Amino acid sequence: MAEGGPPVLVVTRLDDATADEVIAELNRRRVPVARLDPGDFPTAVTVSATLDGTATTGSLATETRTVDLERVRSVYWRRPTPYRADLAMSDQTARWAVEEARHGLGGVLAALPGAHYLNHPWRNRDAEYKPAQLATAARCGLYVPPTLITNDPDQARAFADTHRPVLYKPLRETEYADAEGRALTVWIDDVTPAQLDDRVRQTAHLFQRRVCKTADIRLTAVGEKLFAVRIDGSPGVDWRRHYDRLTYTSISVPPEIAEGVRAYLDAFGLVFGAFDFGLAPDGLWHWYECNPNGQWAWFPDHITSPITAALADQLQYGGNA
Repeated sequence: MAEGGPPVLVVTRLDDATADEVIAELNRRRVPVARLDPGDFPTAVTVSATLDGTATTGSLATETRTVDLERVRSVYWRRPTPYRADLAMSDQTARWAVEEARHGLGGVLAALPGAHYLNHPWRNRDAEYKPAQLATAARCGLYVPPTLITNDPDQARAFADTHRPVLYKPLRETEYADAEGRALTVWIDDVTPAQLDDRVRQTAHLFQRRVCKTADIRLTAVGEKLFAVRIDGSPGVDWRRHYDRLTYTSISVPPEIAEGVRAYLDAFGLVFGAFDFGLAPDGLWHWYECNPNGQWAWFPDHITSPITAALADQLQYGGNA
């Protein structure tokens, strides 16, 4: 490790370009970094933690690094792969082994003494639930479009008829694949009352009044620093489907939005959050969601560089950044 000081632990999968940006910046600063994917446990990760009532000591070891638990300065919790079990195990034994790993290694990773988390995995988990997001954003003074979560087709049709035009939004970005194993995405899209039949009963659905917008806004919050980007050029309601047509412009954050965003982060105990807004013709920012572990590295370099530096500051200096 570069300078022999306390390391930053980056918890993520191998193919994480966003984490790579931050790791490269920490390396430039000669801050020691250890990368760990819990999905590699137990084949390529070893944990040994001693808890004796006065301290937590021990080590985490990967194929290339060994880290003392009590010396980790910060944890950058990104996107680890799921825990896995030996393929030779029976289904029941495999499920048991995975849960033991999750609560054993996962519990140790979530309780490193003195470490600054960005974000703590349990805070990420709590902040992923859309109903909690919507209610918290409203309490924090952010404007939330009328939204319905239901599995009742009659209620869904009535809502769509009253608030048209209405969008369907997935409640979570759950991994989904077709029969050939190709990854699929459930997009945000318009929905009409006629489309809402008895299939709505099969699970929970989120419907929201579509904002009449002139642009989208992605606001990335890192501690006290806020980076807002206006996104123009999307021909549809979900700009993620049209990256090749988008343009990005850094913009200032209105004081009332900054106040609401910081109150939102405090409510969930987050250090980082990626907020999405729709910008109405009258200038009102309509709050859509906050991904507590959202992406930002696809922006042009002049936008990503300050975000990268802010994240590296948090991990290098902890809560003092």
